[in-house]
Amino acid sequence: MSELSFYSTIEKPSYAEFKDRGSSFLAYAFPIQSADDFKKHLQQLKKEHPKAVHHCFGYRLGLDANNFRVSDDGEPSGSAGKPILGQIDSKQLTNTLVVVVRYFGGTLLGVPGLINAYKTASALALQLTPIIQKQVLVDYSLQFDYTRLNDVMMIVKQFGCEVKGQEQQLFCSLTIGIPKARLQEVLFKLKELHAVEVAAIKV
Repeated sequence: MSELSFYSTIEKPSYAEFKDRGSSFLAYAFPIQSADDFKKHLQQLKKEHPKAVHHCFGYRLGLDANNFRVSDDGEPSGSAGKPILGQIDSKQLTNTLVVVVRYFGGTLLGVPGLINAYKTASALALQLTPIIQKQVLVDYSLQFDYTRLNDVMMIVKQFGCEVKGQEQQLFCSLTIGIPKARLQEVLFKLKELHAVEVAAIKV
């Protein structure tokens, strides 16, 4: 099993609050699948907290180490987004977003104080949601005669594949996510069925 057959993420959203010298730091952690998910959560929090002075965030997506974003949203450079992402990375999570909403309490905290506050709020939120292991899936599309449906579904269930899309008429069209660790086995089994067209979906 290669180390990239599984990844760690958070099971469900969580929320925690940290206070320092009158300022409130409200940390929201979310499991996400895409940059679009991130945008929706951020817009929603901006609607919920229109009077907050900062909406800082950090997220990491996928298994490519370069797919992440951070924002200090007006705080001193490096004092918010990086500490937030640092907490996601310290738990080796991906497909995870943390947004920290700050209400200013009248006292400046300085850069060390801000780093500590954003880091602590993020850590608290991530502690409150279970970390789960998910299989890395590779997407494939299958086309076949509906008489083959039971045979195909047996393979899908046997190897823990995930059905992502399905159309059934005279011919069936199926989009499945195949666990990376078992990809060769699944493709071999599907090819044994003959009348099944298998194609990788390019991301």
